[in-house]
Amino acid sequence: MSENKIVLTDDMLELLDDSEKNSEFIAIQSKTFLRDTWDRFKRNKLALFGLIFLIIMVLGAIFVPMISPFGYEEQNMMLRNALPSLQHPFGTDKLGRDILVRVMYGARISLAIGFSTAAINLFIGIVYGGVAGYVGGKLDMVMMRIIDIIYAVPSLLYVVLILMVFGNSVKSMMIAICLTSWIQMARQVRTQVMALKEMEFALAAKVLGASNMRILMKHLIINALGPIIVCLTMMVPSAIFTESFLSFVGIGLDPTIPSWGKLANDCRPLLFTDPIQIIWPIGAICLTILSLNFLGDGLGEALEAKR
Repeated sequence: MSENKIVLTDDMLELLDDSEKNSEFIAIQSKTFLRDTWDRFKRNKLALFGLIFLIIMVLGAIFVPMISPFGYEEQNMMLRNALPSLQHPFGTDKLGRDILVRVMYGARISLAIGFSTAAINLFIGIVYGGVAGYVGGKLDMVMMRIIDIIYAVPSLLYVVLILMVFGNSVKSMMIAICLTSWIQMARQVRTQVMALKEMEFALAAKVLGASNMRILMKHLIINALGPIIVCLTMMVPSAIFTESFLSFVGIGLDPTIPSWGKLANDCRPLLFTDPIQIIWPIGAICLTILSLNFLGDGLGEALEAKR
C-alpha cells in the first residue's frame, strides 16, 4: 500500500509580514476584583456624587470645627439671627452662634451614630444570620422565631424605652437603634448563606476537610459580600434618620448635644420669622441620606454585575 507524501517547497511557503502577525490578537486588560468594581461604580454618576458628597461631609465634620474661629457653643448676642455672610456663611442662630460650625459639629454626632450602629449591626447580622443559614434545621427555626418575636414589637417602642431607662446619651441612642436594626442584616446573610452553601465550591471545601468556620467565613460570607455591603449602606441613613427624628420631636439626645435633629428642633420656633436657619440641618440630613442611598444603589449594581 503506497503512502501519500506532501512535499513543501520554498515556493509554496510565504512568510507573514510583521504587521500581520498580531492582526487577530485581542488584548484584554487584567483587572482585580476591586478595580473592576470601581470601574463599574464610577459609571453611575449619582453614586459617584453620593460618594464625593459623603467625603466632603466627613472632612467638613472633622476639620471645620477645628479651624473655625468660632466654637459651637460660643455666643454673640450682638449678631443674633444674622443672615449668611462671609464671616458666618450659614448665618447665626437666636443666640448668635455660628450655624456652620454647629451643623458640622452635629455631623460628627449624626454620622458617628450612623456608621457605628451600622458596623455593630454588620457584626451581629453576620454571626447570627451566618450560623442560622449554615447550620439550618431546628437551630435555624428557633433563631428565626426569636427574630420574629423581636420584630413583632415596634422598633420605636424599644428606642423610647431604652432612652428612658439609660438616659439621652449617644451610647444609649446607639444601643436603642441596634436593638432591632440588626434583624435585616441577619436575614440577608442567612438567605445568601443558604443559597451559597449548596454550590460546588462550598461542597468541595467540605470534602477537602475544611472546618465549618472556615467554610462559613472564608467561602460563604466572602461570596455574599455584595448584598451585605448594599444592606450595610442602607442601614446608615436609617440610623441617621431615626436619631434625627427622635431629637427633632424632643425625645432623642441630650439638649446639650448639637446633632442635626436637635439643631432642626431648635429652629422650629423660627420657622416663620427666620426660615433659612432650619434649611441647613434639614438639608444636611436630606442630602446625606440621599447620598447614602445613591451610594448603596451604585454598589449594588457594580457588585451584582461582577457576580
